[in-house]
Amino acid sequence: MRFLHIADLHLGKQLNDLSLLEDQEFVLNQIVSIAENERADAVLIAGDVYQRSSPQAEAMALFDSFVSRLARLDKKVFVISGNHDSALRISYFSSLVRSSGVYVSEAFEGKMQSVTLKDADGEIVVWLLPFLRPSRVKKWLPDEKISTCQEAVEAVLRHTEIDTRKRNVLICHQFITGSETSDSEEMTVGGLDNIDASVFDAFDYVALGHIHKPQKVLRDTLRYAGSPLKYSFSEALHKKSAVIADLREKGDVSVRTLPLYPLHDLRCVEGTVDSLMALPYSEDYLWITVHDEDVPPDARVTLSVNFPNIMKFSVSNSRTKFDVDVLATQSMENKTILELFTDFYRFQNNNAEPGAEHRKVLEKVLRELEETT
Repeated sequence: MRFLHIADLHLGKQLNDLSLLEDQEFVLNQIVSIAENERADAVLIAGDVYQRSSPQAEAMALFDSFVSRLARLDKKVFVISGNHDSALRISYFSSLVRSSGVYVSEAFEGKMQSVTLKDADGEIVVWLLPFLRPSRVKKWLPDEKISTCQEAVEAVLRHTEIDTRKRNVLICHQFITGSETSDSEEMTVGGLDNIDASVFDAFDYVALGHIHKPQKVLRDTLRYAGSPLKYSFSEALHKKSAVIADLREKGDVSVRTLPLYPLHDLRCVEGTVDSLMALPYSEDYLWITVHDEDVPPDARVTLSVNFPNIMKFSVSNSRTKFDVDVLATQSMENKTILELFTDFYRFQNNNAEPGAEHRKVLEKVLRELEETT
Protein backbone atom coordinates (compact mmCIF):
# COMPACT_ATOMS: atom_id res chain seq x y z
CA MET A 1 0.00 0.00 0.00
CA ARG A 2 1.29 3.45 -0.89
CA PHE A 3 0.98 6.40 1.49
CA LEU A 4 1.59 10.07 0.69
CA HIS A 5 2.73 11.86 3.85
CA ILE A 6 2.47 15.65 4.31
CA ALA A 7 2.21 17.93 7.35
CA ASP A 8 2.19 21.49 8.69
CA LEU A 9 0.10 23.16 6.01
CA HIS A 10 -0.53 26.21 8.26
CA LEU A 11 -3.33 27.38 5.99
CA GLY A 12 -4.07 31.05 6.60
CA LYS A 13 -0.52 31.97 7.59
CA GLN A 14 0.78 35.42 6.69
CA LEU A 15 4.24 36.90 6.14
CA ASN A 16 4.48 40.58 7.06
CA ASP A 17 0.68 40.85 6.78
CA LEU A 18 0.81 39.29 3.31
CA SER A 19 -1.62 36.40 2.89
CA LEU A 20 -0.04 33.16 1.67
CA LEU A 21 -3.31 31.53 0.59
CA GLU A 22 -2.44 31.83 -3.10
CA ASP A 23 0.98 30.24 -2.44
CA GLN A 24 -0.65 27.52 -0.36
CA GLU A 25 -3.24 26.74 -3.03
CA PHE A 26 -0.40 26.50 -5.58
CA VAL A 27 1.49 23.88 -3.56
CA LEU A 28 -1.66 21.95 -2.60
CA ASN A 29 -2.41 21.58 -6.32
CA GLN A 30 1.02 19.94 -6.69
CA ILE A 31 0.24 17.56 -3.83
CA VAL A 32 -3.03 16.50 -5.48
CA SER A 33 -1.12 15.86 -8.71
CA ILE A 34 1.48 13.79 -6.83
CA ALA A 35 -1.23 11.72 -5.17
CA GLU A 36 -2.78 11.04 -8.58
CA ASN A 37 0.42 10.47 -10.56
CA GLU A 38 2.03 8.27 -7.88
CA ARG A 39 -1.20 6.31 -7.43
CA ALA A 40 -1.15 6.80 -3.68
CA ASP A 41 -3.77 4.79 -1.81
CA ALA A 42 -3.96 7.21 1.11
CA VAL A 43 -2.80 10.68 2.14
CA LEU A 44 -1.56 11.23 5.71
CA ILE A 45 -1.81 14.82 7.00
CA ALA A 46 0.17 15.03 10.25
CA GLY A 47 -1.30 18.11 11.93
CA ASP A 48 -1.18 21.91 11.88
CA VAL A 49 -3.73 22.09 9.11
CA TYR A 50 -4.37 25.73 9.98
CA GLN A 51 -2.20 28.54 11.28
CA ARG A 52 -4.52 29.28 14.17
CA SER A 53 -7.20 27.51 16.15
CA SER A 54 -9.92 29.80 14.73
CA PRO A 55 -9.07 29.77 11.02
CA GLN A 56 -10.55 32.28 8.60
CA ALA A 57 -13.24 31.12 6.19
CA GLU A 58 -10.89 31.30 3.18
CA ALA A 59 -8.41 28.89 4.82
CA MET A 60 -11.18 26.43 5.69
CA ALA A 61 -12.55 26.62 2.14
CA LEU A 62 -9.10 25.89 0.71
CA PHE A 63 -8.68 22.81 2.91
CA ASP A 64 -12.19 21.61 2.08
CA SER A 65 -11.43 21.91 -1.64
CA PHE A 66 -8.09 20.09 -1.22
CA VAL A 67 -9.54 17.13 0.69
CA SER A 68 -12.59 16.93 -1.58
CA ARG A 69 -10.36 16.65 -4.66
CA LEU A 70 -8.39 13.83 -3.03
CA ALA A 71 -11.61 12.03 -2.10
CA ARG A 72 -12.91 12.35 -5.68
CA LEU A 73 -9.70 10.67 -6.82
CA ASP A 74 -10.63 7.79 -4.50
CA LYS A 75 -7.77 8.53 -2.09
CA LYS A 76 -8.34 7.83 1.57
CA VAL A 77 -7.36 10.84 3.68
CA PHE A 78 -6.23 10.76 7.32
CA VAL A 79 -6.01 14.04 9.26
CA ILE A 80 -4.91 14.77 12.83
CA SER A 81 -4.89 18.07 14.70
CA GLY A 82 -1.61 19.79 15.59
CA ASN A 83 -0.71 22.31 18.27
CA HIS A 84 -1.91 25.18 16.04
CA ASP A 85 -5.30 23.54 15.44
CA SER A 86 -8.44 23.29 17.48
CA ALA A 87 -9.03 19.57 17.97
CA LEU A 88 -12.78 20.19 18.18
CA ARG A 89 -12.89 22.18 14.95
CA ILE A 90 -10.72 19.68 13.09
CA SER A 91 -12.97 16.80 14.20
CA TYR A 92 -16.24 18.58 13.36
CA PHE A 93 -18.36 16.29 11.13
CA SER A 94 -15.67 13.56 11.47
CA SER A 95 -18.29 10.78 11.67
CA LEU A 96 -20.02 12.12 8.56
CA VAL A 97 -16.96 12.44 6.33
CA ARG A 98 -15.80 8.89 7.10
CA SER A 99 -18.31 7.74 4.51
CA SER A 100 -16.19 9.59 1.92
CA GLY A 101 -12.98 7.89 3.04
CA VAL A 102 -11.80 10.91 5.06
CA TYR A 103 -10.73 10.04 8.60
CA VAL A 104 -10.23 12.90 11.04
CA SER A 105 -8.86 12.58 14.58
CA GLU A 106 -11.49 13.33 17.18
CA ALA A 107 -10.75 15.31 20.32
CA PHE A 108 -8.66 13.06 22.59
CA GLU A 109 -10.71 11.22 25.21
CA GLY A 110 -8.24 8.70 26.60
CA LYS A 111 -7.45 6.42 23.69
CA MET A 112 -6.08 6.44 20.17
CA GLN A 113 -8.38 6.01 17.21
CA SER A 114 -7.51 3.58 14.45
CA VAL A 115 -8.66 2.57 10.99
CA THR A 116 -7.87 -0.83 9.47
CA LEU A 117 -7.06 -1.04 5.77
CA LYS A 118 -6.44 -4.14 3.68
CA ASP A 119 -4.24 -4.93 0.70
CA ALA A 120 -2.76 -8.06 -0.88
CA ASP A 121 -0.37 -8.51 2.08
CA GLY A 122 -3.04 -8.31 4.78
CA GLU A 123 -4.16 -5.65 7.22
CA ILE A 124 -2.59 -2.26 7.89
CA VAL A 125 -3.74 -0.40 10.99
CA VAL A 126 -3.52 3.39 10.76
CA TRP A 127 -3.41 5.04 14.18
CA LEU A 128 -4.38 8.71 14.67
CA LEU A 129 -2.66 10.49 17.57
CA PRO A 130 -3.44 14.23 17.62
CA PHE A 131 -1.12 16.67 19.37
CA LEU A 132 -1.19 15.84 23.08
CA ARG A 133 -0.59 18.04 26.08
CA PRO A 134 0.16 16.26 29.36
CA SER A 135 -2.79 17.95 31.10
CA ARG A 136 -5.21 16.61 28.49
CA VAL A 137 -3.99 13.02 28.88
CA LYS A 138 -3.95 13.30 32.69
CA LYS A 139 -7.61 14.25 32.61
CA TRP A 140 -8.54 10.95 30.97
CA LEU A 141 -5.87 8.78 32.60
CA PRO A 142 -5.81 10.16 36.17
CA ASP A 143 -3.99 7.16 37.65
CA GLU A 144 -0.95 7.69 35.42
CA LYS A 145 2.07 9.78 36.45
CA ILE A 146 2.17 12.39 33.67
CA SER A 147 4.09 15.66 33.63
CA THR A 148 5.83 15.59 30.23
CA CYS A 149 4.81 14.85 26.64
CA GLN A 150 6.84 11.66 26.68
CA GLU A 151 5.02 10.40 29.77
CA ALA A 152 1.71 11.37 28.15
CA VAL A 153 2.40 9.46 24.93
CA GLU A 154 3.80 6.46 26.81
CA ALA A 155 0.65 6.34 28.94
CA VAL A 156 -1.59 6.42 25.87
CA LEU A 157 0.39 3.62 24.20
CA ARG A 158 0.21 1.49 27.37
CA HIS A 159 -3.57 1.74 27.18
CA THR A 160 -3.62 0.82 23.48
CA GLU A 161 -3.64 -2.76 22.20
CA ILE A 162 -1.24 -2.82 19.24
CA ASP A 163 -0.91 -6.08 17.36
CA THR A 164 2.73 -5.95 16.22
CA ARG A 165 2.17 -8.94 13.93
CA LYS A 166 0.26 -6.57 11.69
CA ARG A 167 1.65 -3.54 9.90
CA ASN A 168 1.05 -0.40 11.95
CA VAL A 169 1.22 3.20 10.76
CA LEU A 170 1.11 6.08 13.25
CA ILE A 171 0.23 9.69 12.41
CA CYS A 172 1.62 11.91 15.16
CA HIS A 173 2.31 15.60 15.84
CA GLN A 174 5.02 15.86 18.50
CA PHE A 175 8.67 16.89 18.93
CA ILE A 176 11.05 13.93 18.73
CA THR A 177 14.38 14.36 20.51
CA GLY A 178 17.21 14.96 18.06
CA SER A 179 15.15 16.52 15.27
CA GLU A 180 16.35 19.77 13.70
CA THR A 181 14.06 22.74 14.32
CA SER A 182 13.57 26.20 12.80
CA ASP A 183 12.17 29.52 14.05
CA SER A 184 8.60 28.91 12.94
CA GLU A 185 7.75 26.07 15.34
CA GLU A 186 6.44 26.53 18.86
CA MET A 187 8.43 24.68 21.51
CA THR A 188 7.97 24.30 25.23
CA VAL A 189 10.66 25.85 27.41
CA GLY A 190 12.67 23.26 29.34
CA GLY A 191 12.27 20.37 26.92
CA LEU A 192 9.00 19.07 28.38
CA ASP A 193 7.72 18.39 24.86
CA ASN A 194 10.67 16.11 23.93
CA ILE A 195 9.82 12.49 23.14
CA ASP A 196 12.42 9.76 22.61
CA ALA A 197 12.17 8.01 19.25
CA SER A 198 12.18 4.57 20.92
CA VAL A 199 8.63 5.23 22.16
CA PHE A 200 7.44 4.49 18.61
CA ASP A 201 9.28 1.18 18.03
CA ALA A 202 6.00 -0.73 17.60
CA PHE A 203 5.12 1.15 14.40
CA ASP A 204 6.30 0.23 10.92
CA TYR A 205 6.00 3.82 9.70
CA VAL A 206 5.56 6.99 11.77
CA ALA A 207 4.22 10.00 9.85
CA LEU A 208 5.35 12.97 11.90
CA GLY A 209 4.30 16.60 11.90
CA HIS A 210 5.41 19.65 13.93
CA ILE A 211 8.97 20.20 12.61
CA HIS A 212 9.18 22.17 9.36
CA LYS A 213 12.41 20.73 7.97
CA PRO A 214 11.91 17.41 6.14
CA GLN A 215 14.01 14.79 7.90
CA LYS A 216 14.20 11.29 9.26
CA VAL A 217 14.81 10.70 12.97
CA LEU A 218 17.20 7.76 13.55
CA ARG A 219 15.44 5.57 10.96
CA ASP A 220 13.98 6.16 7.50
CA THR A 221 10.53 5.11 8.65
CA LEU A 222 10.29 7.67 11.48
CA ARG A 223 10.02 10.86 9.50
CA TYR A 224 8.92 14.49 9.46
CA ALA A 225 7.39 15.44 6.12
CA GLY A 226 8.13 19.09 6.90
CA SER A 227 5.99 22.04 5.85
CA PRO A 228 5.16 22.31 2.13
CA LEU A 229 6.30 25.95 2.07
CA LYS A 230 9.00 27.99 3.80
CA TYR A 231 7.40 29.88 6.67
CA SER A 232 10.42 31.72 8.13
CA PHE A 233 13.85 32.84 6.96
CA SER A 234 15.40 30.13 9.13
CA GLU A 235 13.91 27.76 6.52
CA ALA A 236 15.43 29.57 3.53
CA LEU A 237 17.78 26.67 2.71
CA HIS A 238 15.20 23.92 3.23
CA LYS A 239 14.26 21.69 0.31
CA LYS A 240 10.53 21.15 0.75
CA SER A 241 9.06 17.81 -0.26
CA ALA A 242 6.29 15.26 0.12
CA VAL A 243 7.00 11.72 1.33
CA ILE A 244 6.01 8.49 -0.41
CA ALA A 245 6.03 5.44 1.88
CA ASP A 246 5.41 2.01 0.36
CA LEU A 247 4.40 -0.72 2.81
CA ARG A 248 4.58 -4.21 1.41
CA GLU A 249 4.72 -7.32 3.62
CA LYS A 250 5.61 -6.89 7.29
CA GLY A 251 9.09 -5.40 7.66
CA ASP A 252 9.33 -4.30 4.03
CA VAL A 253 8.98 -0.50 3.89
CA SER A 254 10.58 1.88 1.40
CA VAL A 255 10.57 5.65 1.65
CA ARG A 256 11.35 8.38 -0.88
CA THR A 257 10.66 12.09 -1.21
CA LEU A 258 9.36 14.19 -4.09
CA PRO A 259 10.21 17.90 -4.34
CA LEU A 260 7.60 20.64 -3.92
CA TYR A 261 8.03 23.94 -5.75
CA PRO A 262 6.74 27.28 -4.42
CA LEU A 263 4.90 29.98 -6.31
CA HIS A 264 7.29 32.45 -4.63
CA ASP A 265 10.51 31.20 -3.06
CA LEU A 266 11.66 32.62 0.28
CA ARG A 267 15.33 33.65 0.03
CA CYS A 268 18.10 35.69 1.64
CA VAL A 269 20.12 37.87 -0.75
CA GLU A 270 22.89 40.36 -0.04
CA GLY A 271 25.29 42.74 -1.75
CA THR A 272 25.67 46.42 -2.58
CA VAL A 273 22.65 48.29 -3.84
CA ASP A 274 24.17 48.45 -7.33
CA SER A 275 24.95 44.72 -7.46
CA LEU A 276 21.49 43.84 -6.21
CA MET A 277 19.84 46.07 -8.82
CA ALA A 278 21.82 44.20 -11.47
CA LEU A 279 20.08 40.93 -10.51
CA PRO A 280 17.02 39.70 -12.46
CA TYR A 281 13.58 40.95 -11.39
CA SER A 282 12.03 38.63 -8.81
CA GLU A 283 8.74 38.42 -6.92
CA ASP A 284 10.19 35.97 -4.38
CA TYR A 285 9.85 36.78 -0.67
CA LEU A 286 13.23 38.23 0.26
CA TRP A 287 15.39 39.26 3.18
CA ILE A 288 17.77 41.75 1.62
CA THR A 289 21.02 42.78 3.31
CA VAL A 290 22.99 45.66 1.77
CA HIS A 291 26.71 46.14 2.39
CA ASP A 292 27.22 49.72 1.21
CA GLU A 293 29.25 51.90 3.58
CA ASP A 294 27.00 54.86 2.78
CA VAL A 295 23.51 53.45 2.31
CA PRO A 296 21.22 55.79 0.34
CA PRO A 297 18.20 56.83 2.41
CA ASP A 298 15.86 55.53 -0.29
CA ALA A 299 17.70 52.20 -0.74
CA ARG A 300 14.72 50.05 0.16
CA VAL A 301 12.43 51.96 -2.18
CA THR A 302 14.99 51.65 -4.98
CA LEU A 303 15.36 47.90 -4.43
CA SER A 304 11.60 47.35 -4.30
CA VAL A 305 11.45 48.23 -7.99
CA ASN A 306 13.44 45.06 -8.70
CA PHE A 307 12.13 43.08 -5.72
CA PRO A 308 8.52 44.05 -4.87
CA ASN A 309 8.20 41.45 -2.08
CA ILE A 310 10.92 42.54 0.35
CA MET A 311 9.98 41.02 3.71
CA LYS A 312 13.04 42.16 5.63
CA PHE A 313 15.74 44.79 5.00
CA SER A 314 19.10 44.96 6.77
CA VAL A 315 22.36 46.89 6.57
CA SER A 316 25.72 45.25 7.27
CA ASN A 317 28.89 47.33 6.95
CA SER A 318 31.95 48.30 9.00
CA ARG A 319 29.82 50.40 11.35
CA THR A 320 27.26 47.72 12.11
CA LYS A 321 29.41 44.56 12.22
CA PHE A 322 31.24 45.28 15.49
CA ASP A 323 29.29 43.72 18.32
CA VAL A 324 29.69 45.29 21.77
CA ASP A 325 28.41 43.61 24.89
CA VAL A 326 27.16 46.63 26.82
CA LEU A 327 26.56 44.50 29.88
CA ALA A 328 29.98 42.89 30.02
CA THR A 329 31.64 45.25 32.51
CA GLN A 330 28.72 46.05 34.76
CA SER A 331 24.95 45.94 34.72
CA MET A 332 23.00 48.69 32.99
CA GLU A 333 21.50 50.05 36.19
CA ASN A 334 24.99 50.84 37.49
CA LYS A 335 25.97 52.88 34.42
CA THR A 336 25.51 56.59 33.94
CA ILE A 337 23.59 57.97 30.97
CA LEU A 338 26.87 59.13 29.43
CA GLU A 339 28.33 55.61 29.76
CA LEU A 340 25.25 54.07 28.17
CA PHE A 341 25.42 56.59 25.33
CA THR A 342 29.10 55.74 24.83
CA ASP A 343 28.29 52.02 24.62
CA PHE A 344 25.56 52.68 22.08
CA TYR A 345 27.80 54.95 19.99
CA ARG A 346 30.60 52.35 19.97
CA PHE A 347 28.14 49.67 18.87
CA GLN A 348 26.99 51.81 15.92
CA ASN A 349 30.45 53.02 14.88
CA ASN A 350 32.81 50.05 14.91
CA ASN A 351 33.95 50.62 18.51
CA ALA A 352 34.93 54.28 17.95
CA GLU A 353 34.54 56.58 20.97
CA PRO A 354 32.17 59.57 20.72
CA GLY A 355 33.98 62.89 20.28
CA ALA A 356 33.94 65.97 22.53
CA GLU A 357 31.19 67.58 20.45
CA HIS A 358 28.93 64.56 20.91
CA ARG A 359 29.45 64.71 24.67
CA LYS A 360 28.69 68.44 24.78
CA VAL A 361 25.41 67.94 22.95
CA LEU A 362 24.41 65.09 25.27
CA GLU A 363 25.29 67.08 28.41
CA LYS A 364 23.27 70.05 27.10
CA VAL A 365 20.23 67.85 26.49
CA LEU A 366 20.51 66.29 29.95
CA ARG A 367 20.69 69.73 31.61
CA GLU A 368 17.60 70.87 29.73
CA LEU A 369 15.74 67.74 30.81
CA GLU A 370 16.68 68.32 34.45
CA GLU A 371 15.41 71.90 34.28
CA THR A 372 12.01 70.84 32.97
CA THR A 373 11.40 68.04 35.50
